[in-house]
Amino acid sequence: MALDVPFAKMNGLGNLIIVADMRGRDGTIAPEAAVALNADPATRFDQIMAIHDPRIDGTDNYIDILNSDGSRAQACGNGTRCVVQALAAETGKAVYTFQTPAGILNAEEHEDGTISVDMGRPRFRWDEIPLEEEFHDTTGIELQIGPIDAPVLHTPSVASIGNPHAVFWVDGDVWSYDLERFGPLLENHPIFPEKANITIAQVVSRDHVIIRTWERGAGLTEACGSAACATLVCAARIGKTERKATVTPPGGDLLIEWRDDDRIIMTGPAEWEFSGHLDAATGAWARDTDTPAQEAM
Repeated sequence: MALDVPFAKMNGLGNLIIVADMRGRDGTIAPEAAVALNADPATRFDQIMAIHDPRIDGTDNYIDILNSDGSRAQACGNGTRCVVQALAAETGKAVYTFQTPAGILNAEEHEDGTISVDMGRPRFRWDEIPLEEEFHDTTGIELQIGPIDAPVLHTPSVASIGNPHAVFWVDGDVWSYDLERFGPLLENHPIFPEKANITIAQVVSRDHVIIRTWERGAGLTEACGSAACATLVCAARIGKTERKATVTPPGGDLLIEWRDDDRIIMTGPAEWEFSGHLDAATGAWARDTDTPAQEAM
């Protein structure tokens, strides 16, 4: 057992994150290690953000992302904010460029402690999301849950924010829907060949949306940054909101802006909890002692 990988247990609006320092190391964190870490209540997480040495010029690091079931994700905005806070506490640097499976992401820590992440450009074509069937209009596709003549949820907007998202629009309280039951069915629906993140969204006003998300490979989450981005761009696309709005998952507020250059900027906080060292192969871990509160790794 080699507890040689420093990590920080963090969260982004309650989105549970482990930031693991794989710099200077070969290999990756094994799926089995991720499953073991998630099984321990102390290290339960939604995503592991594994920081690796840069693979291409012009970037600070490569970020590998694992879900709690051991599968890999393409993007995690809340996790990216945690990475920035961890690295900024170590280096004092505020601006970063990361390579991720979803592409290049730029991020910046502000003086007030909030962090902005450029989540890239949304994709709306059916084969880019991807969907199993061709839909010319992805502002609302044919998909529902419940009786055919009285569906509980229906006609979601779909988009890719580096990973696939389906957003169901509801008029009532998002907490009145049994997302824990519907989420797994919709995540694994055949229309989504790579599965999908499932969000229920209530538009409160043209600058405020409340959401709950069932996250692909992780389940119910307090916050999903890419889902907040998907919600805003889909809402703006069909005229429900402006192109800049507050999106509120259970964990708190995120400010999302879909700029005129088509890029999505997400701004929100990150929070450090504790640090430790882990075994990248098994998920065994030990907590550090006497670690200053802001010294993430």
